Amino acid sequence: MVWPQTYTPLGGVGVSALVAALPIVTLLGLLAFFHVRAHRAALAGLLVALGLAVFVYRMPPGLAFRAAGFGAAFGLFPIGWLILNAIFLYQLSVETGQFTVLQAQVAGVSRDRRIQALLIAFSFGAFIEGAAGFGAPVAITGALMIGLGFKPLEAAKLALIGNTAPVAFGSLGIPLTTLASVTGLDVQALSAMVGRQLPVFSMLVPFWLVAAQAGWRGMRGVWPACLVTGLSFAVTQFFVSNFLGPQLVDLASAAVSLLALVGLMQFWRPGDAPESDEAPAAPSAGPRANLRAWLPWIFLTVFVALWSVPSVKGWLNGLFGPALPVPGLHQLVQRVPPVVAAGAKPEEAIFKLELLSATGTSLLLAAGLAGLCLGLRPARLLALYGQTLVRVRISLLTIALMLALGYTTRYSGTDTTMGLAMAGTGWLFPFFSPLIGWLGVALTGSDTSSNVLFGNLQKVTAQQLHLPPVLLAAANSSGGVMGKMIDAQSIVVASVATGGRPDSPDAGTVLRAVFWHSVALALLMGLLVLLQAYALSGLIPP
Repeated sequence: MVWPQTYTPLGGVGVSALVAALPIVTLLGLLAFFHVRAHRAALAGLLVALGLAVFVYRMPPGLAFRAAGFGAAFGLFPIGWLILNAIFLYQLSVETGQFTVLQAQVAGVSRDRRIQALLIAFSFGAFIEGAAGFGAPVAITGALMIGLGFKPLEAAKLALIGNTAPVAFGSLGIPLTTLASVTGLDVQALSAMVGRQLPVFSMLVPFWLVAAQAGWRGMRGVWPACLVTGLSFAVTQFFVSNFLGPQLVDLASAAVSLLALVGLMQFWRPGDAPESDEAPAAPSAGPRANLRAWLPWIFLTVFVALWSVPSVKGWLNGLFGPALPVPGLHQLVQRVPPVVAAGAKPEEAIFKLELLSATGTSLLLAAGLAGLCLGLRPARLLALYGQTLVRVRISLLTIALMLALGYTTRYSGTDTTMGLAMAGTGWLFPFFSPLIGWLGVALTGSDTSSNVLFGNLQKVTAQQLHLPPVLLAAANSSGGVMGKMIDAQSIVVASVATGGRPDSPDAGTVLRAVFWHSVALALLMGLLVLLQAYALSGLIPP
């Protein structure tokens, strides 16, 4: 039988929301204040979520446990699969000595670590976000910065802060195309609206990134680089999102900002960089060696681009990405008004075992092919892969538990209760609208999933308050990007990517390092949306 969700099991939205927050409070509290290891904190949060689902929300126990199992499976495929292969790609680059050459090239642009942070954490990370998403930017940029001499906690923090502005257009625009399908709103209008919100933050984040790294005084020393990086990214982001659509926004913006920053460094240098802040000198290499160093990343770009062609993607999905309905959960949970319209279909529960069509496999194939081209034998490649698997085994368990928690809250309706509590704020709702998206990404680890959860809620609330639905639906995605740096998945990925050294941070340390950055940026997004709702309504597309 279909089980209808209830969002006020304790009689009122306010008290129900306080109770619904217990799983996430348990998780974050254990991580941030009690220094509990991430997989144990995730297990504790999951147990609280299951208890709430069954005993407070009256969800049938079988449905609750199958929802948790569905989340755990999604945590391993595609997310864990992607992280494993991203770390393998990095390990292979180090094993073959090509990372040293790559390091020399980045240091050749600038030996100032503030400039390197802009190049890698912001611009290159945005390119990876546009092509892949799902944690790949944090994993790859964190590992790259470690290789350049950044301290592990610094690398993790910068990778997470840098991976904000591009998230709404990540994975070739999937968050917004999904939002359009959930709400019935025009995808081009949503793209244009997000493209009139995020460029403000694309301008701001480079300054914020360097200030978090070197302090405000250190940021002032490289403000021309921050300005060029942010302005070039923001202008490209605005024009592509408003006139071409969401698919190529990140790729184009990242490429333009990379070229702009590299161009600036041809005739300008920061004059305040102390010797201790410079990366160690790396040996120079010729053009052929430089090309070899980029082979893994070239192959990755080619595979991701190929996988993104609709005909190729459809063929591969048909062969190696079967869509498997989850028995005992698929279309057995009914979301109800005001979250969806009356008579809406029950929730789908489809698991896709994307073995050869996912971004994670693109990373694996890119690493394997590059390793063979660089002279590694198949036996050595297998041994290196086994070492990588051993290194990330606990992290894979943690991610599975984190996603099990997220899916339990999603299918039980506890996260929707928290969203409805924010939706009851009346004329102030435009301020809280992006905070709902922030909450959704912090819980699920995905801007796409947050849009699925709360996109229609934003639309319905906007209609009730006589506000433009496209504004608040877009705000869900734009606000969600600020939650990306504190979601459990990203925190674990950052911890894994920068691990392996005595001073490497645990997940709780990483969370504490970025939490208030995430909150502050989300609040600023709320103020921007509030202004657009009442004072700058001319910016809202028809």
